Amino acid sequence: MSDETTSRPAPGKVSAESVTLHIEQRVRPDAVVRYEEWLRVIAAKAAEYPGHQGVHIIRPPAGHNEYSILIRFASAADAERWTNSTDRRDLLAGIADAFERDDQFRIEPGIEFWFTPPSPAQKKPAPWKQWLITTSVIWPLTMLIPPLFKPLFAAVPILGVWGISHGIIAATIVALVVFLIMPRYVHAVSRWLFKPAKG
Repeated sequence: MSDETTSRPAPGKVSAESVTLHIEQRVRPDAVVRYEEWLRVIAAKAAEYPGHQGVHIIRPPAGHNEYSILIRFASAADAERWTNSTDRRDLLAGIADAFERDDQFRIEPGIEFWFTPPSPAQKKPAPWKQWLITTSVIWPLTMLIPPLFKPLFAAVPILGVWGISHGIIAATIVALVVFLIMPRYVHAVSRWLFKPAKG
């Protein structure tokens, strides 16, 4: 199983319009230690950019050398600001010799990334599977999260005002789905999720 590192966003910072910058980097085995140090530096630098909402690093299992880095931004424009920045370009230039190939990246809207097949030869899962996975994550959260906030809303009435309370709850649910639950859930059911339909 791959090793994962997640930097969580501040409460209320994630929105449904957020995008995921998905970066794949294939690292030479003899450069992993140097790469890991570099990874911490570039992750910290990306966090300084406007719209940054957290990073999720998926390290390869034993015997493999491809890292996946998922960085959430508030908008596609924020993600592009980082990908086109001088800071990112200079940091990549300093580690380029550690890669077996140039890094690959793409910007994925919403949570669509989680339903992208791990292999180009595979097809996206059927819409009903995507619906079932997403519903099975969000449904229990809509029952569990609101009661947890009741003491806070009672203590700070302004936060319990209609609209504000909904925003806080929605932001919390989206953050949990995107950064904590969905990565692990999709990984756990990936064999079933990406299994081709019979016939």
